[in-house]
Amino acid sequence: MKRCNLWRCRRGRARSGTERRARPGCPRRPIPPDRSTSLKARSSSPAITLAVVLLGFLTLPMSMSGTTVAVPLIGADLGASGGALQWVVTGYFLMASSFMLVAGSLGDLLGRRRVYLAGALVYAGGMLGGAFAPGILVLDVLRSITGVGAAGVMAGGGAILATTFTGPSRTRAFAAMGTIAGVGLALGPSLSGWLVGAVGWRATFGIFAAAGLALIVGAMFMAESRAAARPRLDRTGVVSFIGGLALVMLGITRSAQTGWANAQVVLLIAAGIALLVVFVLAERRTAHPVLDLTLLRNRRFMGWLLAAVAMVTGFGGILSYLPSYLQGASGASAGEAGLMMLMPTAPVLFMPALGGRLVNRGVPPRAVITFALLLIAAGNAWLTVLRPGAGALELAGPLVSVGVGMGLSAGLIDAQAMGQVPAARAGMASGLLNTVRGGTQTLVMALFGSLLIGLLQARLGSAALAGQVATGKLTGGDHAFLADQLTEVWRVILYAVAGLGAVAALAVSALVAPPRRTADASTSADPGTAAGPGTAAGAGGPADAGSARPVGAGRIAGRA
Repeated sequence: MKRCNLWRCRRGRARSGTERRARPGCPRRPIPPDRSTSLKARSSSPAITLAVVLLGFLTLPMSMSGTTVAVPLIGADLGASGGALQWVVTGYFLMASSFMLVAGSLGDLLGRRRVYLAGALVYAGGMLGGAFAPGILVLDVLRSITGVGAAGVMAGGGAILATTFTGPSRTRAFAAMGTIAGVGLALGPSLSGWLVGAVGWRATFGIFAAAGLALIVGAMFMAESRAAARPRLDRTGVVSFIGGLALVMLGITRSAQTGWANAQVVLLIAAGIALLVVFVLAERRTAHPVLDLTLLRNRRFMGWLLAAVAMVTGFGGILSYLPSYLQGASGASAGEAGLMMLMPTAPVLFMPALGGRLVNRGVPPRAVITFALLLIAAGNAWLTVLRPGAGALELAGPLVSVGVGMGLSAGLIDAQAMGQVPAARAGMASGLLNTVRGGTQTLVMALFGSLLIGLLQARLGSAALAGQVATGKLTGGDHAFLADQLTEVWRVILYAVAGLGAVAALAVSALVAPPRRTADASTSADPGTAAGPGTAAGAGGPADAGSARPVGAGRIAGRA
C-alpha cells in the first residue's frame, strides 16, 4: 500500500493538530516537535521551572507593597505631591490588573514561557528606567509600563505551573506559590523601607531591576507550552477589555479622592462600562476570543473566582487602612504599626503549605476553603474590639484569624481554579483569576476609603476633616473625640465585611461542590485536582495529553 509523503503529513498536522493525517499506510502517531522547542524542553526540569516562577511571585509582590514606603521620599526628591505622586503606586497596580487577562490569553496563543519572558523584560526595563527618572511624569509612565510587565510574569507564571505539574505535585506547587507571594507581601514594606533608608529609592528600584534580570535568565531554562491551535489575536477584545477595565478602575480610584458624584468619576466609569459591553459582544461573536465566555458557565470555576473575591475583600481593607488607624487613633509609631501588621501577614508565609498538605491527604478542598473564608469573616467581626489605645495582645486574635484564613486560601484557590479548566485555556484562566483578584483589591481599597470618609463626614459635618481623620491625621479637633468617631466607623465597616464574607463563604461552598452524579468518582480521584464539569481526562481537561503538558516535555511533566 502506498504511503503518503512526509510533507503532506506535516501539512495535515497543521490542519488537524498533533497527529498525521488519516491516509492509507500513514501511521497515526504524533510528529515530534520542532527541534528548537525539543532542545529547550530537554534543558529544563520541573524544579527549575518552579524556582523561576516562585522568584517572580516573590519579586513582584515585594516591589508592589514595598514601593509605598518610598513614595514620601520620591515626592521630596522630585518635588511632586497629590495625584501625580500617588500614580507611582496606582499606575503600576492599574496596568497590572488591566493586562492580566490579555497576557494569559497571549500565553495560550504564543507560548506561556514567551509571555513570562517578555513580561520579565518589560518589568526589568521599567524598574531600571524608573531608577533614572528625571521627573514625576516620566516615573509615572515607567511605573505603568512596569505594571504591564508584571501582568505577563504573573499570568504566565500561573499558567506554566498549571501545565507543568499534575496531581498532588500541582497542589504543592501552587501552595509554594501562595507561600512565596506571602513572603513578598509581608516583607516588602520592611525590606524596602530598610533599602530606601540605606541606599535611597533610586538604588532600590535598581535592585528590583536586577531581580527582573534574574527572571529573564531563569526563563531561558524553562520549557515552552502553548495551546495546540494557533488562532489569530482578537484585537477588538484586547483593546476593549484593557480600555474598559482601566477606565472603570481609574474611576473607582478617583472616587476615593473626589466622591462618587464627581462628574469625572461618573464619566470614567460609564465609558469603561460601555467598552466592557463592547468586549462581551465581541467575544460572543469571534471564534477565538480573549476570554472564552463558556468558562463563566463552569460552576466550580466561578466558585473559586468568588473565593478569590471573598478572600481579598476580607483582607484588603485591613491591610491598606489599619496601619493608619493604629498610628492615628492608637498612637503607635510607624515601626510598632508595622510589627503589629505582621500578625495578619506572617501566617501567609506557612499556611498555604498546610492547606496543600490537607488537600493532598484527603481533606476536600471545599471544606478547606469554606473554613478559611469563614475564619476571615470571623476575624473581621472579632476585630470590632478595636479601640483607641488597643495593644498587640488585644488585636492578636482577630488579626491572626484573618491571616490564617488568608494563608489557607492563597495557594488553594489557584490550584483548584486552574484544575477546573482545559489545559489549552490555562493562560486565559490564570489571567482571569489574577484580573479578578487585582480588580477586587482596587475596588476594596476605593470602597473602604470612600466608606470611611462618607460615614465620618456624616458624623463630623466636614468633608475636609473627614478625609484627614480617615487617613489617621487626628489633628483637626479633640483627639479623643475624633478617635472615638473613627473607631465607631471602623466597627460598622468591619461588621459589614464580616457579614458579606460569611454569605460569600456559603455561596462558595455550594458552587465548588462536585456534581452529584460524579460525587463517588471524585472522592476516589486525587483530591487536589478532582475534575470539574467538562474537565475530565479525555475531555480537554488538565489530564488531557493533547495540550496539558509543555511542548516536547512529556517525560518531564510525567516525572513531576
